[in-house]
Amino acid sequence: MKKSWVLSIIMSFVLLGGVFAPAGSYAAAADDSTTTYSEDEYYEEIDTSEQEPIPTVEEEDFLNYLDLLDSAAVYEEKAFNALGGGFYITSSNRKSVFLKLTNTAIPNYTKYVSKLKLIKPQDAELQKIHANLIKGSYTQLEGFQLAKKAVSKTTVNSAVLKQANAKIATGKKNIEKYQKEFAAYANKLGFDF
Repeated sequence: MKKSWVLSIIMSFVLLGGVFAPAGSYAAAADDSTTTYSEDEYYEEIDTSEQEPIPTVEEEDFLNYLDLLDSAAVYEEKAFNALGGGFYITSSNRKSVFLKLTNTAIPNYTKYVSKLKLIKPQDAELQKIHANLIKGSYTQLEGFQLAKKAVSKTTVNSAVLKQANAKIATGKKNIEKYQKEFAAYANKLGFDF
């Protein structure tokens, strides 16, 4: 996720660079004398060889997609931070895990999945790739909800916990598939992931 955030910031600076650093000489601006140029002379002085190429519609859609993913990732990060990178459940930490799942992890991961569902890329290939992320994330959410159910009573329900772990593992596989396809798609567009 950090790569996408950094890439979107870099692309913002690249795309806005022409606005903040217009072509021309700043030394001439400090000169008090007024110089007039004909339209032909003005266009001859502009060096277009250093300007960044205008992104294609596909690249623009990809960059917008990265921005939307970045805004959703905040909730995913809160959910995983609450769980401490995973959870090992015992009878002594059952209540603590239940509270983390109930108060922080599940609500934030639910917001994350909801935001993912709102993202609608224009490109058909990116839509298909994004569907794997939604599927995997939603499956993991179901796993978290099952884990909550497994630790909701005074004794841990190991059968339900086993189902939760299986759901989370299935979701993780879909997310890994998404990551591979996403990296290939980004590389196809000329972005390094």
